[in-house]
Amino acid sequence: MNDPESRKLEIPFTRHILPNGLQVVVHEDHDCPLAAVNIWYHVGSKNEVPGRTGFAHLFEHLMFEPAKHFGATYFEILQRAGGQINGSTNTDRTNYWALVPAPALDLALWMEADRMGHMLPSLTDESFETQRGVVLNERRQNYENRPYGLAPVALAAGLYPPDHPYHWITIGAAEDIASATIGDVRDFFRRFYHPANASLTVAGDVDPGAVIRLAEEYFLGCPAGDRVTRVEPAPAAAPASRRVMEDTVELPRLYLASLTPAMFDASDAELDLAAVILTGGKPSRLYRRLVYEERIATAVSASQNSRELGSHFVVTATAVPGVPLGRLEEAVSGELAALAREGPTPDELARALALTETSFVSRLEQIGGFGGRADQLNSYNVLLGDPGSFARDLDRYRLASADGVRSAVARFLSPARRVVLSVVPAGRADLAAPDSAPLVVS
Repeated sequence: MNDPESRKLEIPFTRHILPNGLQVVVHEDHDCPLAAVNIWYHVGSKNEVPGRTGFAHLFEHLMFEPAKHFGATYFEILQRAGGQINGSTNTDRTNYWALVPAPALDLALWMEADRMGHMLPSLTDESFETQRGVVLNERRQNYENRPYGLAPVALAAGLYPPDHPYHWITIGAAEDIASATIGDVRDFFRRFYHPANASLTVAGDVDPGAVIRLAEEYFLGCPAGDRVTRVEPAPAAAPASRRVMEDTVELPRLYLASLTPAMFDASDAELDLAAVILTGGKPSRLYRRLVYEERIATAVSASQNSRELGSHFVVTATAVPGVPLGRLEEAVSGELAALAREGPTPDELARALALTETSFVSRLEQIGGFGGRADQLNSYNVLLGDPGSFARDLDRYRLASADGVRSAVARFLSPARRVVLSVVPAGRADLAAPDSAPLVVS
């Protein structure tokens, strides 16, 4: 393998911190007359507490409502200016982005500052109730009424104890959303949605000095909030468990989940590579065995779900009609044991690295949107304290060894650490993996 130092990936940027704590990162690229505005608030569902879940995701919706100085919704105004807009929430952060024609940058920054500094005066009971209803409906559509939709809820509860901030899914519990008051969400906003807990990145056809001046003009009026202390839960140590959940599904599905190291920690990258080796396309181990050779699964996937406080690795396999999940579990466990014992072949490791590097670089071809350069600069700035961590991140994969992958699989994906979940058609608990106890999730 070539020395990674000879293939450094550099994305130039300027960083400036305003007196109120807002971090401003600017990446200049004049190839296309577009400007990407991307803001991260370092708040996600991990900053919630039992009984008060779903607030971060609810605010993702509320922040697109009219703020104090713009009368229409955020979408209406920027879309009229030719922009694309979206946002997302996960366990660790809330992200909003807009990709606009370069002349509309001034408008986009002004609107972002308005909702940061002046959201609460315009938050009415009506808008709160409207968005609460939207979120509850989203939960019904994406989880409660979707085949296999409650599996992530069951896995989160199985992997993490009730007082751990990853015990609940990002959208929160329906009863918590339904019982929240407008006072609750106002308090949540004051605590987390302020300059000292935010990182603003602007990328594209822009002048860094001009962007910083605009940021000072618009955001200095937003008062810095209190410092947000890092969430420090007790280390999660999920005991092995075996559960079965009946659902309105046609085919049984098996989930094997294990707790793994946090994002950017040792073995995180190796487990990403292991996921590719196991299910990254038709040549991968599990696809070849389960889908192509034995024909006992219609689909199989694996992923290292990297998070700030700790991660989890999940293998998911859907059985063909008539095949019990115990047979899938036996085959998957066999391949995991072989990888833990022997490690990947040189060809497997090289292929996994090539696919990972291609995906990494491809995301950076766009300046905006999810995973584009503006988003990645913010990710590194918030989670690593250095927006320019592209090479450092990619080198984690380039420097990974076959023995490192083998060791990570052996240590973290062993049966003793495994949560096994079977999702089966109603009345067919006999198709579940052996020794699975019944589970009801809502």
